[in-house]
Amino acid sequence: MSTILYLWPKDWIRYSFIEIVSEIVEAKVALESLRTIPYQRSWVESLQKLELKREVAGTSRIEGADFTDRELEAAMSESAEVSATRSQRQAQAAVKTYRWIGGLPDDLPLDENVIRAIHFRIVTGADDDHCQPGQLRKKDENVTFGTPRHRGVEGGEECTKAFAQFAAVLQREFQSHDPLIRALAAHYHLAAMHPFLDGNGRTARALEALLLQRAGLRDSCFIAMSNYYYDEKTAYLSAMSEVRAREQDLTPFLKFALKGIALQSRRLLAEIKHENAKALFRNLMYDLFSRLKTPRKRVIARRQIEILNILLESEWIEREEFADKVVHLYKGLGNPGKAIIRDLNNLLHLGTIKGRGEGDRQEIGARLEWPTEITATEFFKRLKQLPKAKGQNFFQ
Repeated sequence: MSTILYLWPKDWIRYSFIEIVSEIVEAKVALESLRTIPYQRSWVESLQKLELKREVAGTSRIEGADFTDRELEAAMSESAEVSATRSQRQAQAAVKTYRWIGGLPDDLPLDENVIRAIHFRIVTGADDDHCQPGQLRKKDENVTFGTPRHRGVEGGEECTKAFAQFAAVLQREFQSHDPLIRALAAHYHLAAMHPFLDGNGRTARALEALLLQRAGLRDSCFIAMSNYYYDEKTAYLSAMSEVRAREQDLTPFLKFALKGIALQSRRLLAEIKHENAKALFRNLMYDLFSRLKTPRKRVIARRQIEILNILLESEWIEREEFADKVVHLYKGLGNPGKAIIRDLNNLLHLGTIKGRGEGDRQEIGARLEWPTEITATEFFKRLKQLPKAKGQNFFQ
C-alpha cells in the first residue's frame, strides 16, 4: 500500500455540525455535571494526580513506550532521577510538560512559540539524541506515521509555512468555534502535519490538553484524554485516517473524540461521587458511633470505626488481608477471633458492611449506600436488636 501524502487544508476547521451535534451535547452535559458537583479539595487533588498519571501513561504508550506501573510512579515523583530507558524518560518528560501546561495563564497567546515550547519539553531528556527540541523539520527531513502509513508535510519550507499558518488560524478562524472543537481540531492538524522529527503525537495531545484547559477542564475537571486514545488506539488512528480520506473534513475525528470527552468526564464524575459517598459515610459513622455512652460500648465503637475506615480504603478486601489489618485492634483480648466475628456481625446487622464469596475466597466491603438508608432513630433501634447468638459467624 502506498504512503498517503499530506494534504494542505483549504479550510482548517471544516466539519458537519449536524453530524456531531449529539456528541457535542453529550460531551457538554457530562462536563457541566463534572464542573458543578461538590467535592473536597484534598481527595480531588489525589484524583487529579491519578488523571495525570493516566494521561502520561496513555500518551507515552500510544507511541510504543513500555514501562511498569512502579516505573511510572517513579517518573511522577517531583524528585525523580533520570531513568535508564527511553520509555521511562519519555514519561518523565511528559509529566514535566503537563505540569508546565497547568501553570500557563489563560490569556497567553497560542502562537508558534508556545507549540514549540510544548515540543521542547516533550522530547528534552527523552528523544533529543535524534530530534532537536522545539525545531521544525528541515529540507529532506521527512517522516511517515500511522496505519495506513501517512507522510507529514514536506520538510523545510513547506513545513515552516504550514506550521506558521496553523498557528495563525488557531488565533483567528478557530476562535469562532466551540472551545471543545478548537481543541480537537488543533490535535488533529498538528498530528497530521507532523512538523517535528519525533514527539509529534505527544505534542498534539498536550496541545489539546492545553486548549481543553482553556475550555474549563482544569483543577478538578482535568480528564485524561490520552488514556481514552490509548484504550481505543485502533479507532483513534482510523478516525484520523478517515479525516484525511475526506480531504480534511474533521467530522469523523470530532465524533470519536467528543465521545471520549463524555466518557472520561463520566468516569471521573463517578469517581468523585464515590469519594463523596465515602465522605458522607465517614461523617455519619463518627456522628452515630460517638454517641454510645458506656465505656465498654465506646471501646467497641472505636474498633468498629477503625474496621470501617479500613474497609473504606478499598472497594473489597479479602478475608486474610482483612484479618492482618485488624488483628492489632484485638491485642489483649482473651478470644480475639471471637471478638472480630462479633464486631463484624454487629456491623452487618447495622447495615454498614457487605460480604461476598465462599470459603477462603470471601471478601468484605463497606456499604456506601448506608448513610442514605439509616436515621439516628433506626441506628439506635438496631443497636438494641444486635444478635446475641454466640455461634453466629460472619464468614459463613
